[in-house]
Amino acid sequence: MSVRLYIGNLPQTFESKELETQLAVVGDGIRFKAVLDRETGGCRGFGFANVDDEKVANEVIEQFNGREFNGNKLRVERSERRNSNEGSGGGSRRNGQSAGNNAPGSARKSANKVVHSDAPTEAAPDPRWAGELSKLKDLLANQKTAV
Repeated sequence: MSVRLYIGNLPQTFESKELETQLAVVGDGIRFKAVLDRETGGCRGFGFANVDDEKVANEVIEQFNGREFNGNKLRVERSERRNSNEGSGGGSRRNGQSAGNNAPGSARKSANKVVHSDAPTEAAPDPRWAGELSKLKDLLANQKTAV
């Protein structure tokens, strides 16, 4: 099974063939594809390499992570694949892991962030009715009832 590597901190203008040539020095079976901006056609600063062999993937990470390429220090690590059924909504990762949890051996730190909550917010009136609500509260406060 192939290993997918994230290669980040790429310059916006570079020849992908140049990087592919450098990656091929490590071993065979390495395919690289830069992620391009749809509007400008320039590199978005990262890409992915598919490596056929696990040992070669580890060598690529070891040799290229932190290495300078066209004035930028590259960031090379294993890619976290998204499950195709989830779309862009986030949720759980492949293998049943949540987005805040990382796989064992991952170099990233865990960050528990709340991106979206469906819980109703307290004391947050609809801004379209804020003026009317304020008038209604004043009327109720001024009203005297016998208890």
